Amino acid sequence: MGLDIVVCIKSVILTAPEEQMLRTEDTSELNPFDRPVLEAALRLKELHGGRVTVISMGPEASLSALSEARAMGVDREILISDPALVGSDTLATSTALGAGLRKLVPFDLVLFGVRTADSDTGQVGPQTSVQLGIPFISMVKSLEWQKDVFRVERVADHFLEEYEVATPAAFTIHPGAFQPRDMGLSGIGRAFESERVERWNLADLGLMPERVGDAGSPTRVLSMKRIKETKKCEFLKGNAREQADELMKRLSDSGAIGA
Repeated sequence: MGLDIVVCIKSVILTAPEEQMLRTEDTSELNPFDRPVLEAALRLKELHGGRVTVISMGPEASLSALSEARAMGVDREILISDPALVGSDTLATSTALGAGLRKLVPFDLVLFGVRTADSDTGQVGPQTSVQLGIPFISMVKSLEWQKDVFRVERVADHFLEEYEVATPAAFTIHPGAFQPRDMGLSGIGRAFESERVERWNLADLGLMPERVGDAGSPTRVLSMKRIKETKKCEFLKGNAREQADELMKRLSDSGAIGA
């Protein structure tokens, strides 16, 4: 029967907005940290059979990310979208994804990127796993399916850790672990085939509005703005000793080091 794998992906904003954030397909792309995750899932499918489902929470602009996943070769795409989800923080997002994943039970593996390029929290993977009550391992660099368990490796604090995990399980994939494949012309053609994305709203998930969006989010983004760089580079003159003396003098004068 093979493996039933679900990959949670996100459409992220390409550039920080000047004022109000407006997410459109032109201003969004698939989270780059999700691409190696999709590659990991597709390689497992090629080795052991089965299918790969991608699920994403967001507005209609998220369809472009789902199209890229389709071009890479996934079997099923699901978009969780509802006006009540606007303003969801990582906890509310995990609540929605967890409800969506429960509709996909049984599955063997849920995969996440280690973080997203826009908010960079790294919280959704572990939070969703806790909601599902399944084992979770972060920053996985290699994984192998052996009968009824996954054998995985991760590097943490300069130690190589090895785990054996029973299914179902959830992992985040190290961004350098897998090189995403080239979609090719056939993949691009598949991405522009007839619409096949399944859309789920709160009613489909059995969620009340107060559990998601602003109402279900203990944290809120108050503002978002571009950072203006004010640093400049200055080259010190003289030989190496003179440069070192001048550098120490400036650090001392600025209070960065003690006199």
